Amino acid sequence: MKVLNLRCGQNHLYEGWFASEEDFAAQAERSTVACPVCGDTHAIRLPSAPHLNVGRHSAPVPTRGADGGADGSTEMTLQSQWLRAVRQVMKSTEDVGERFPEEARRIHYGEVEERGIRGRASREDAEALREEGIEVMPLPIPDALKGPVQ
Repeated sequence: MKVLNLRCGQNHLYEGWFASEEDFAAQAERSTVACPVCGDTHAIRLPSAPHLNVGRHSAPVPTRGADGGADGSTEMTLQSQWLRAVRQVMKSTEDVGERFPEEARRIHYGEVEERGIRGRASREDAEALREEGIEVMPLPIPDALKGPVQ
């Protein structure tokens, strides 16, 4: 199993697990490797250095990532935390789809039991909800999280 450091066209860093170098190349050519943050299928393999243990007291030399942090871990950690938060919101809310504005109003005015909801609203609908005192927040959900997670 090969674990490769990848970057999408939007500069998100992520790992990909492949059976071999050839497997990665074939999947990248078919555009089946997708960024877990934005779904971009333009995967760029980043150089990686293996950790060599050459002695009992040797320490690995950190490399610099795309964000200037050691090995890109800061950016990858922020991305993974964001994905974890989005997953939690999806797990703890009901998807009401296009009915979001009407369902948010029903909850706000006490017509139905209060609960966490998510769905789709136009910019105009979201602004109208805010004017009525109903707090709404846009939450972009990556395509990778919209379907089954493998």
